[in-house]
Amino acid sequence: MTLIENRATLTITYIIVGVAAFTALFPIALMVLNSVKPTTEIVESPLALPVEWRWGNFAQVWEDANFSRTFFNTAVLSASTIILVLGTGSLTAFVLARKKIKSWRLVSAYLLASTTAPIQLFLFPLYFGFARLGLINNIFAVSVVYCAIFSPFSIMLLRTYFLAVPKELEEAALVDGASPWQVYTKIFLPLVWPGMLTVALIVGLYTWNEFLIATTFLQAPESRTAVVSYFLLSGQYQSDWGQLMAGALLVVLPIVVLFVFLQKHFIEGITGGSVKG
Repeated sequence: MTLIENRATLTITYIIVGVAAFTALFPIALMVLNSVKPTTEIVESPLALPVEWRWGNFAQVWEDANFSRTFFNTAVLSASTIILVLGTGSLTAFVLARKKIKSWRLVSAYLLASTTAPIQLFLFPLYFGFARLGLINNIFAVSVVYCAIFSPFSIMLLRTYFLAVPKELEEAALVDGASPWQVYTKIFLPLVWPGMLTVALIVGLYTWNEFLIATTFLQAPESRTAVVSYFLLSGQYQSDWGQLMAGALLVVLPIVVLFVFLQKHFIEGITGGSVKG
């Protein structure tokens, strides 16, 4: 009876996973299929294989959306945000994890509340301040905004990694004459790198795909991100679905490929940080 129940449970699990995988992958497959078709074929039969393979959709949309420039802007914005979040977040998490903070519960409540506050509440005052300081269309200034948004989550996640490091390692290093900075850089950072990688992937993913802040603060053509430039194509190519599908595929492809290659480390980082702190 137990064997039959186990097989039934396993079968149901496989069915649920299969349905979830199909739901997640079907839109991507449809996008890939229609990215090399003319609009007439997409309208007539979006699920059919192309009769005319139109590979020129990619070259045309790359040129018209200026993806060579906007992809570079997005990469710079994502990289600068990741560096800021990891630098400030890891230092904060180290202090909160290894030092006795009497007001930790208050700090924890503040970080948790910060993750739930919608960015729309701060959008107008932020824009007013950026405009007064002449920081509109400044990619590095926008990365500071992203850093403020992602830091609370990053600090709380990285803190669990620092808590998991045995106290004996820190005490031995201090006895040997290491400074707190050396303990942080030489002892802790090599041990918590899975958490750092996990934070980098999450921050990079959301920064690459973020639209509201990017379209508000990066308005000039030379400072736009890939997502914003793709959005502007919807008016230019409102009837050319082939080029719109090709553009969407180009935008999502880098982050999908990166996640596929690093998914093992990402899963390890998420599970490794599940320590009660």
